Amino acid sequence: MIEPGPQNRRTRVVILKTGTTYPDIREHFGDFEDWFVRGLSSELELTVIDVESGESPGSPESWDGIVITGSPAMVSDRAPWSENTAQWLAKAVERSVPVLGVCYGHQLLAHALGGEVGYHPKGRETGTRTVELLPEASSDPLFREIPGQFKAQLTHKQSVLRLPPGAVLLGRGGFEPHQAFRVGPSAWGVQFHPEFSDTIMRAYLKVQAPDLTAEDLDPEALIAAVEPAPEASSLLERFSGLLLQKKI
Repeated sequence: MIEPGPQNRRTRVVILKTGTTYPDIREHFGDFEDWFVRGLSSELELTVIDVESGESPGSPESWDGIVITGSPAMVSDRAPWSENTAQWLAKAVERSVPVLGVCYGHQLLAHALGGEVGYHPKGRETGTRTVELLPEASSDPLFREIPGQFKAQLTHKQSVLRLPPGAVLLGRGGFEPHQAFRVGPSAWGVQFHPEFSDTIMRAYLKVQAPDLTAEDLDPEALIAAVEPAPEASSLLERFSGLLLQKKI
């Protein structure tokens, strides 16, 4: 039997699981990694590695692409598993392995590469918001075909307060100045959640409602304002396509 050559093997992508969602949401919709599996191309060979529980993804070069999930953890707490993952990500970027970090993953990537992460000075951002792309996005492989303004689902307390050296800012919002960035040719961080559906966003707001009320936010108004965000969600398919076509 002839083994398939490297050119015939499937494109291997690791999903670094950095936490788990609320129990009620997990029961009805699955966990973080399930939403990424649904959004990424079925042509990819996907492997989930739970780095929070101590699982190791091995060598960065073992993968054709890396996706980092969100998490209820805080990057600034510098938990050992998080710091170890940050060091691993720095090596992956140095070795030009394509990376897409989402929310916690976005912040962890920035921290790994010398940026600053901490609590947003104005508190929590949650719900459907508008992301504005900057001119630099027009030539970016991942963002160049996305409209200059688009809706996205968001929920976070911490933010990238300072971008890593050499990072290119691609997107911002009225509340969050660092919604998307790229470092080098193929490492992206996005604060928003391309893996969230509008149904999942509403479920988050319902679970968060007591805390939102305590923070002088209006959960009912936020729930009513939720809408689909297809352009944001398309990032996962776009990232998949770039990997499959070997364009990054």
